[in-house]
Amino acid sequence: MFPLPPPRFAAAVGCALFALFGSTALRGAAPAGQALKGTEAFLDQHCAGCHDDVEKKGDLDLTALKFEPSDPKNFAMWVKVFDRVADGEMPPKKKKRPEPAELAAFSSILQKTLVANEQARLAREGRATQRRLNRFEYENTLRDLLHAPWLQVKDSLPEDGEAFRFNKVGDALDMSHVQLNRYLAAADYALRQVVAKQVEAPLPKVTRYYAREQRSFTGPMKFTVFNTSPERASFPMLGDKPQPDVRAGNAPATVGAADPVKRDLEAVGVVASNYEPIEPKFNQFRAPMAGRYKVRLNTFSVWVGPGKPVPNKEGKMPPPANVKWWIPDLDDVTAGRRSEPVTIYSEAPPRQLRLLGKFDAKPEPSVSELDVWLLEGETIRPDPSRLFRSRPGASRWQNPLAEKDGQPGVAFRWLEVEGPILDGWPSAGHKLLFGDLPVKKIDKPAMGLAPVAVVTANPAQDAERLMRNFLEQAYRRPVAKTEVKRFLPVVEGVLKAGGAFADAMITGYTAVLCSPEFVCIEEKPGKLDDYAVATRLAFFLTNSAPDAELRALAAKGQLRQPAVLRAQTERLLSSPQASQFYNAFLDYWLDLRKTMGTAPDSSLYDDYYLDDLLTESALEETQLFFAELVRGDLPARNIVASDFVMVNERLAQHYGLPAFEGVNHRRVPVPAGSPRGGLMTQAAVLKVTANGTTTSPVVRGAWIMERILGQPPPPPPPKVPAIDPDTRGATTIRQQLDKHRDMETCGACHVKIDPPGFALESFDVMGAWRDRYRAKDDAVPPEKGFGHGGQKFVFHLALPVDASGEMPDGRKFADVREFKQLLVANEAQLARNLAKQFTVYATGAPVRFSDRAQIEKILQRSAASHYGVRTLIHELVQSDLFLNK
Repeated sequence: MFPLPPPRFAAAVGCALFALFGSTALRGAAPAGQALKGTEAFLDQHCAGCHDDVEKKGDLDLTALKFEPSDPKNFAMWVKVFDRVADGEMPPKKKKRPEPAELAAFSSILQKTLVANEQARLAREGRATQRRLNRFEYENTLRDLLHAPWLQVKDSLPEDGEAFRFNKVGDALDMSHVQLNRYLAAADYALRQVVAKQVEAPLPKVTRYYAREQRSFTGPMKFTVFNTSPERASFPMLGDKPQPDVRAGNAPATVGAADPVKRDLEAVGVVASNYEPIEPKFNQFRAPMAGRYKVRLNTFSVWVGPGKPVPNKEGKMPPPANVKWWIPDLDDVTAGRRSEPVTIYSEAPPRQLRLLGKFDAKPEPSVSELDVWLLEGETIRPDPSRLFRSRPGASRWQNPLAEKDGQPGVAFRWLEVEGPILDGWPSAGHKLLFGDLPVKKIDKPAMGLAPVAVVTANPAQDAERLMRNFLEQAYRRPVAKTEVKRFLPVVEGVLKAGGAFADAMITGYTAVLCSPEFVCIEEKPGKLDDYAVATRLAFFLTNSAPDAELRALAAKGQLRQPAVLRAQTERLLSSPQASQFYNAFLDYWLDLRKTMGTAPDSSLYDDYYLDDLLTESALEETQLFFAELVRGDLPARNIVASDFVMVNERLAQHYGLPAFEGVNHRRVPVPAGSPRGGLMTQAAVLKVTANGTTTSPVVRGAWIMERILGQPPPPPPPKVPAIDPDTRGATTIRQQLDKHRDMETCGACHVKIDPPGFALESFDVMGAWRDRYRAKDDAVPPEKGFGHGGQKFVFHLALPVDASGEMPDGRKFADVREFKQLLVANEAQLARNLAKQFTVYATGAPVRFSDRAQIEKILQRSAASHYGVRTLIHELVQSDLFLNK
């Protein structure tokens, strides 16, 4: 959390900005509607029998339903009537069906009336309501503007509202006093991060930090009252040999600088991953400033021998069955038998971790390098992430990776840091703020301020010049001369109050970065101009503001030319910044942002509990899989059924795929008969649709209907109790749902929701295949084995899983494999839903009734590529949906 800006400057800026924003969501008013004619006879003959003031089935009385399209709820109800009739759901099959001509006439009248009313309103207001940047967009935009990729501000901003499943819709992105205050703080923090803190450029240097000189590495060599277990101890090595004398305290922990050759060969090993009480990190290193660094680690994998038999008081050796071979002998260490994955985090107090990267520690000592962005004060924390994490429990822990002849481990020699790596001094961010004005050192700076001052001989003239340049870079459109003068009084006010020139400019820049012109997306009803198209395209495909090339094309009035727009779309999709689009889109479409929101139950799923490598690998799989769909323009059917997966060793093991070594993901063919392939059977998706303890066909079924098929079910009726899962294993969720479906208020929806959910019942809370449910009952012997935390399993395998089902149209499936085939038979529907999801994300507006024809045109133009995902994006960008407000 960053500090708030100085109160004497923030108050005036905040009040002025709040007056510009207003205190409510940025919305447009709805116009009055027209009367509906020509449908009365159809409704009276085919609908009123069930939906009148007497029967009122589905809580719908069509005899009292007036046509008032200016009322969103009324309009939505008439759209629902149209859809039910058009889909053949109403009148119900048991009732007499209307003649085709009669049905077509009713649908035509209702459709034309709905479209005409909606298009008239959209012509006045546009599809999208005005909105502010969400916190992800705001952070990315600040990073790009200030040339500071390391900035971390989104987590200190209020959580964004969500509408139509995305954080891109104006109706859900309001601006309150509290939010504006946090945006002020974020802007002030970001600006001060790029101000030079010294006159001379930091000298580039390469520094090596030895594991044997870090207390967090060497401290666990000695047993304490908090740690008496060898699994929780570290152990010294020299070259490929252990050092019992050092571990016993009979020799120094390190030879130090006196013997640099031997010093480079010293190492510290562990057999457990980085988890309390053993949490090694290179605490002697703290990033001296935020910026780019190269970090190199010298590591190797080891094999630690088993516990040895200990003679009793009479000198007799115990029988082999009593030897505790799973307790490692830290003085018996040899070369590793395989590579071991190592995850690298940055750490800031108190234990704030950021994932930086990963590599494989090989049996032979080797150096691995990562190119990273660090915040000031962060250190480096390595985690040998496949290794177990000793967790207290009912009995002494036992390493699940231990074998009778030993167990794996990882040894660390040193960390080498190169940096900060600078492109120039002062930085590009500082130059954006202060141009070529010189800086001088301050001997006694005020508390919290940099020990340098920006020197100006003409504050008023320099302030105007700098502010104009800043506005031209910050705003996503041309800047009028009057707009510069709008912010100069803020700067002048700080100077008059005795503030330094740098503080005055930062206060003025803060006002810019919190102004509606910066924080909001500016679009006018009708065709978007080139600048608005540049903004929309950039926030769609990079989740950030337009870059220099887009701005230049907008300034020339060329961006809206179809060929130019297609080329720019292709450029952005091929850029490194496209990952920001993939990740932000998936975070909301698939709810991947919730992947870390639940933990597997420590009793039922102890083999997953504390397994960060599995969870992080699962998240990356889905991100890489989607990126592969876009990169290769793969058909939309791959969303449901692909012939490949993007996995690393941990996920391949989790999925039961052919084994291989390596922490990095790769494209792997799906073996014949495997249930894998596509999004629905990926661990991250299956995790976010479970709660860590149980799975629910209702939750997963509704998720598939909405996210994959684009057919969201209605919310459950009020006062219908939720189903509590039976964790003892006496009844299955299917048996419980059978009773639930017998309720009249539930059956109509559950016949659609439950089958997709049943298909996924073969997957547990972490996405592993299962044939039987897990349950916990003290009266039933548990399964044999040990969890990732080293405790014995306490669960048993209960009732068998039944993943069969029947679709509403009567088609049956035996398992998820057959279910996938039913879905890919309607490839156009999968593509239609994806196109709609892209449309909401890209335009900040839902797909309305009158937009449906445009979606169908996108599908028609994409059909030749079998609805290639990249093609769908291109066709959306070329469409009127994208090019109009």
